[in-house]
Amino acid sequence: MDTLRKAVDFCIRHQKVLGYSTVSLLTVATEHIFSAVVFKCPCNSGNMLYGLSFLLVPAFILLLLGYMANARTWLLLTGGCSQEKQVQCSSGRACGCLCQLLRMTAKASVAPLTWIAVALLGADFYECAASGSSLTAHFFCKENRTDCQTQLLQVPCGKELPADTTRERLSLKAQSQLFGWFLIAAIMTVALISTCFSHCCSPVSYLQLKFWKIYAKKEHELFETKAKEHATKLAERNTNCFFEATDPAPFHTPSREDWQKISFLYTFNPHEQHYSMIHKYASTNRGNSAEFKEEGQDHMVLEFVEEAQEVL
Repeated sequence: MDTLRKAVDFCIRHQKVLGYSTVSLLTVATEHIFSAVVFKCPCNSGNMLYGLSFLLVPAFILLLLGYMANARTWLLLTGGCSQEKQVQCSSGRACGCLCQLLRMTAKASVAPLTWIAVALLGADFYECAASGSSLTAHFFCKENRTDCQTQLLQVPCGKELPADTTRERLSLKAQSQLFGWFLIAAIMTVALISTCFSHCCSPVSYLQLKFWKIYAKKEHELFETKAKEHATKLAERNTNCFFEATDPAPFHTPSREDWQKISFLYTFNPHEQHYSMIHKYASTNRGNSAEFKEEGQDHMVLEFVEEAQEVL
């Protein structure tokens, strides 16, 4: 039982990394299936279009799915045309909205970049696309350009170019694999630099940040519990009123304005520190004081506060 509890705690602590790893593994498996079963390079003038379609179109679809699966997309868009949201994003929050878009794009890019990197390492898609490119033909074919270009189109189907043509040049498969490793190295470098930068610019200490994460988690759990209890009591009151033909008892439920207030994007204010929008709502007379409208800074290291909002 202790082993199971430790395993569950490990999964909870590292759920973000495990989630990204799962998405990447599923993407790798899907790419291998496509490469082995679906992909058949035509080995003619349509090589470039066919190869690029398999290399980039699935990545674009995965990017769109990443946006759709990200709860923050709907947190930002829901009610986005209302006057309250327009005021929120127009009054000095353009930079904050841009940061949110960049974070959403970074998360949504995990699967597309994995697809492209794995496809480049596999080399089938790139080899097919590059064999139909005029740039590749110019690179390989210095003499007998027409015959060489015809032979180049047949490379994905197993035909080898003459030795004198490829002696001092990398093969298409080697080029593809090099690009794949360069892409992986670039992704890891950008991820490391952005993580270090966000922690370096953190407005709070490491221990307070740790406490903050615990608070956000507990607030989310309590919010879900209270929301279920509240919804159950309201549903019972309304159904009893219908079936028993009785007058409904008074029942307080948050107004639309209250829900709107706790749905605003969180910003950090060093003068009046609040751990979430609910905390800010509770500490400012249910959002009715002028302090509630004061805006702070959007810190990347505090994005877990909004992640707790997303799953509410």
